Amino acid sequence: MINHLQLIRNVGLFDSVTTVGNIALGRTTLIYAENGRGKTTLAAVLRSLATGDAISIVERRRLAALHPPHVIIGCAGGSPAAMFVNGAWSRTLANMVFFDDVFIDQNVYSGLVVGVDHRQNLHELILGAHGVALNQQLQNLIARIEVHNQTLRQRERAIPAGELGQLSVDQFCALPANPNVEQEIQGAERNLAAARAQDQVRNTPAFELLSLPTFDIAGIEAVLRAGVPELDAVAAARVQKHLATSGRGAEEWIGEGMRRQSERPPQVVGECVFCAQNLAGSPVIGHYRAFFSEAYRALQRSIVGTAAALNQTHSDNPAAGLERAVRILSERRQFWSQFAEIPDLQIDTTVVIRDWQAARNQLTVLLTQKQASPLDAVTVSDGVRAAVQTHEANIAAISALNQQLTQANQAIAAVKQRAANANPAAITATLTRLKAVRSRNTAATAALCADYLTEKQAKAVTELLRDQARTALEQYRTNVFPNYQAALNRYLARFNVGFHLDAVTATNTRGGPTCTYNIVINNTAVAVAGGDPQPGEHSFKNTLSSGDRNALALAFFFASIEMDPNIASKTVVIDDPVSSLDEHRSLTTVQELRRLSTSVSQVVVLSHSKPFLCRIWEGADTATRVALHVVRDGNGSTIQLWNVDHDSVTEHDRRNAILRDYLANGSGNECEIVRSLRPHVEAFFRVACPEHFPPGTLLGQFRGLCVQRVNTPRQILGAQDIQELRDIVEYTNRFHHDTNPAWETEVINAAELTGFVNRVIAFVKRP
Repeated sequence: MINHLQLIRNVGLFDSVTTVGNIALGRTTLIYAENGRGKTTLAAVLRSLATGDAISIVERRRLAALHPPHVIIGCAGGSPAAMFVNGAWSRTLANMVFFDDVFIDQNVYSGLVVGVDHRQNLHELILGAHGVALNQQLQNLIARIEVHNQTLRQRERAIPAGELGQLSVDQFCALPANPNVEQEIQGAERNLAAARAQDQVRNTPAFELLSLPTFDIAGIEAVLRAGVPELDAVAAARVQKHLATSGRGAEEWIGEGMRRQSERPPQVVGECVFCAQNLAGSPVIGHYRAFFSEAYRALQRSIVGTAAALNQTHSDNPAAGLERAVRILSERRQFWSQFAEIPDLQIDTTVVIRDWQAARNQLTVLLTQKQASPLDAVTVSDGVRAAVQTHEANIAAISALNQQLTQANQAIAAVKQRAANANPAAITATLTRLKAVRSRNTAATAALCADYLTEKQAKAVTELLRDQARTALEQYRTNVFPNYQAALNRYLARFNVGFHLDAVTATNTRGGPTCTYNIVINNTAVAVAGGDPQPGEHSFKNTLSSGDRNALALAFFFASIEMDPNIASKTVVIDDPVSSLDEHRSLTTVQELRRLSTSVSQVVVLSHSKPFLCRIWEGADTATRVALHVVRDGNGSTIQLWNVDHDSVTEHDRRNAILRDYLANGSGNECEIVRSLRPHVEAFFRVACPEHFPPGTLLGQFRGLCVQRVNTPRQILGAQDIQELRDIVEYTNRFHHDTNPAWETEVINAAELTGFVNRVIAFVKRP
């Protein structure tokens, strides 16, 4: 409640108003001001007190004032008073509501248009404090969701777009970790490569196994140790010495003779096949027999055969074949490694062949040595054995490699089978997803995804709260809006506007909740939904008059106060509510304000219409009503008490008072009194006979009409009343400028005047 206007300084036309500082404002406070005296400024000061917005005061700083605006208002909330100093209020009076041009412009319409902002503000007006709190909670959550969306967009942009592929951010961040992703990517890449090279895959052979001959070291060693027991080395030496002296081919010749000697008949077996001498006493014949025996020959053949086998098996051709085979393996490995896991062929053919030939050559030397001395045992040295073992190690390595090649061939067979039935598009999709999984779960990207998912979860929580808040608001609106519509239409009916509102509903839009409604005229609904109507289309601006629009605004205001559960604590400030209102609607407004003053803490009405304020004054509680008058003070304005009773008296009442006072006391100006007689009678007939004495009609014309209708069914006045009216008019015409050019010089007789005053008062009392 506003208690005192203690100081208004340097605001608008108010230089320094302190004259009403000690006047306690009442529950009903009326403030009258002529246009241009500062009524709107005073309303702006009160609105600033309610909202704390300093602009409406600062922008009205008094022109040429040396100091800034300074306002002190005593109001509810105790001491000290609310002070506006240095561009700010010390405290506010928030429990105030206003009806003024600002209210209309914010909540109902601007000019001839109902915009989106109007309908959004009207939505809050209908909701009231509790509903606004629910709506504010909802709007805060919606705003938080927008912040979440902005943060999500930032965090989405932080994730490298190249890693997403065809996936959305949500799909990408939802990819699970795969510990085998690298292997699967490699496999998919190989499958894709094989699918794209189906012909080559189909036509390229698998690996051929490598082979390297072994050394029969045991057999060779047996040959090297072998001999002929019955032929010792000395005898063999004597034979060979003899053969050496027998010329070329001696051994073959003698050997052939020994063969023939053994084949001779028994009777001549002791004779030499060549000379027929008896051989019994020959010192070398026994050595010849042993030397040229089958055992010795077999030994020689064994040595030669072993050497030949060694040279054949371990010739240079297998070595060349090994090099060629390894080269082919390397080429095929390069091809097949695109499609499968192929072992690395770590084989140095140069070393292998070198080791191989080293062992072969050493064994060949031993066999040559044996061949030169068949009866001598040849020992295999440790060096030769080591060379053979090195070769055997190489064979083992090749054998192990062959096992790998066998496994690789199995993989190659699988590659061939997959390539034959491959779908490159499906493999590409799988590969793309696998790469996305790999990218998603790198340390850097995983951290970015974690930030995104955390924010997304936070948004989901906020969305749940938003949905709950929206449900609570919808439930509240379900009850409030129908009740508000009913209250609104009650006030419109009291204003007799000829229309009502229908479908007053709340609508949720992206810009926030808004209110829509229909104006129903002649059972035809005209939607009020903002925007410009099409040419020729019925709309708010072409279906309602100025008075209708103002009545609608008042109805919105009164209905909102009626629906406010805290109505008893409200201070209601109303600035010029009767602008553009018809007379009957002004009366309705007066009646509503009277009723309102009994329900709220305080009603403050500002207006430039004295009759309007006087009507409110007449019905207000005399104990709690106060009236103020904004009056001229030099080149500015000030505020003082207003004697409403004095301004409430009509001209007819005033004339009646001075006439009666003249009769009772003889006081008053006789010229004024005599000139009041004719208007007093005219005012009587305006009320008593409005259909016969409309504005502009002269008393003489009216009297003539009355004479014409005497003693007829349409009689207006009787003959006696007509005569009395003629006498009064005749007397008053002496002092009327239209009927007596010398009226100003006419002498007034007090006794005559008294008589006619009595007659006029008696005449206007007649039924």
